[in-house]
Amino acid sequence: MDMAQALEAAASGRTLDASSAEIPRDYNFAADILDRNLKAGRADKPAFVDAGGTWTYGQLADRVARFADALRALGVRREERVLICLLDTVDWPTAFLGCLKAGVVAVPVNTLMTEDDYRFMLSDSRARALVVSDALYPRFEKLISKAPDLETVILSGSDSHSAPKTRVNVLIDHKRFEDLIDKAKPDPATAPTVRDDIAFWLYTSGSTGKPKGAVHVHADLKLTDDLYGGPYLELTEKDVCYSVAKLFFAYGLGNAMTFPMSAGATTVLMADRPTPDGVAALLRQHPVTVFYAVPTFYAAFLASPSAPQRSEVKLRRCVSAGEALPADVGRRWLDRYGVDILDGIGSTEMLHIFLSNRAGEVKYGTTGKPVPGYGVKLVDDDGLPVKKGEMGELLVSGPTGAVMYWNNREQSRNTFLGEWTRSGDKYIEDDDGYFVYCGRRDDMLKVSGMYVSPFEVEAVLLTHPDVLEAAVVAWLDADGLTKPKAFVVLKSQEKASDSLSRGLQDHVKSALAPYKYPRWIEFRGDLPKTATGKIQRFKLRAEAGAR
Repeated sequence: MDMAQALEAAASGRTLDASSAEIPRDYNFAADILDRNLKAGRADKPAFVDAGGTWTYGQLADRVARFADALRALGVRREERVLICLLDTVDWPTAFLGCLKAGVVAVPVNTLMTEDDYRFMLSDSRARALVVSDALYPRFEKLISKAPDLETVILSGSDSHSAPKTRVNVLIDHKRFEDLIDKAKPDPATAPTVRDDIAFWLYTSGSTGKPKGAVHVHADLKLTDDLYGGPYLELTEKDVCYSVAKLFFAYGLGNAMTFPMSAGATTVLMADRPTPDGVAALLRQHPVTVFYAVPTFYAAFLASPSAPQRSEVKLRRCVSAGEALPADVGRRWLDRYGVDILDGIGSTEMLHIFLSNRAGEVKYGTTGKPVPGYGVKLVDDDGLPVKKGEMGELLVSGPTGAVMYWNNREQSRNTFLGEWTRSGDKYIEDDDGYFVYCGRRDDMLKVSGMYVSPFEVEAVLLTHPDVLEAAVVAWLDADGLTKPKAFVVLKSQEKASDSLSRGLQDHVKSALAPYKYPRWIEFRGDLPKTATGKIQRFKLRAEAGAR
């Protein structure tokens, strides 16, 4: 961080609260999380299970120490960046925690981004090293020689090919991940970091403009467990966890690493992209007790003929985030598996969930109540608080908020408002203090002068027995006026018909105010989604603009 950025962060007013103050000033998350498990006698306890086998906490600690030593040997210095583009295997936590232990800033990135995105991230982060899975290397091969600060590429995987010999990469040193681990020393030394040292960045999806690097400190990881993971999930070392969301997401990072490791639990990792069939097989093979997914995956899983029966699984806690969970999906999951889904909302900027339902207090159709330790408020377009029962934009405060967006002062100022962070989500607080999701700020429709929540209409459509997925966006009629249009994926595409379209419209009219019903229904085979499973409504809206 340069002086101007340091002053900007200081001026933002983002100070530590009492929760942060409980963490010692001299603090390194990687050393803390590993030492706690070793001191608790879990050296031989499984930490991760991947396609390569089972890895104990003792083995993980050794690998992390060796990777940290390897980074030092490569000349990567404290506070410099390492870009991590890895599939979910034990190498992911090894590389991430190894960076933190060495005082190096880890920059894990989405494995499903475009070549242009990776080009930007390599340049923006000024990464000195790239850690990349063999299967993903082709996306970087043309980029690495032009990355201004990149000196080393570390290849992870079981492929037997040697370091690439192409002319374009001749100036970039290539290493094998396992070779570095084998040759490095199991050095117990930990960089003398403090709790406010920058530990890692997470790039936002960049659906509008370039990706933004949200900058987080060492304390943030522990605090997400202190505030949410521990109290809400109640993990123990007996738990086995699996997250549909990958480790490179803020949601997946907590689900599959921070929370289970904080309790000494075991995490099952899947390198492949999750499908209902693949996850069904995983749940039959492993006694997963804590399951994390996103709403679209829960719905697809329930509709899959391969989904296991209740007697075949060991689930005791299920969590959803990424988008609001339709009430019907939650109720059907409870009926099927006897376990509530705890719906919550988090963000890359806040690192994990800050508003959530809680076991024994679930109210489907809501995102729950504020997680203790976080503050929330709803404001209107002028930034003024709205009355209870009125819709407003959700602002959140808490000790895990990002310091800033790297090298993006304008967006930092627009998002980080002193102690408050803008979520971009519209909510209503009901009479019981539960928060009801209305949609993203940019997704809201204004019909006949009145706001319409796309999520509210989608939730009704999803209660129809023939509907698997739905997305509602603003569409212009023949007079140029905005009306709702629904894009619908059916459980059986053969049922698509004008008659069903009229039936779906009547279904919405029977549940909502008449002006909210979709004037058009378009049946699709699938909907555009992000890698996290969020529906990309902006792509559907763009079709209206292209007409």
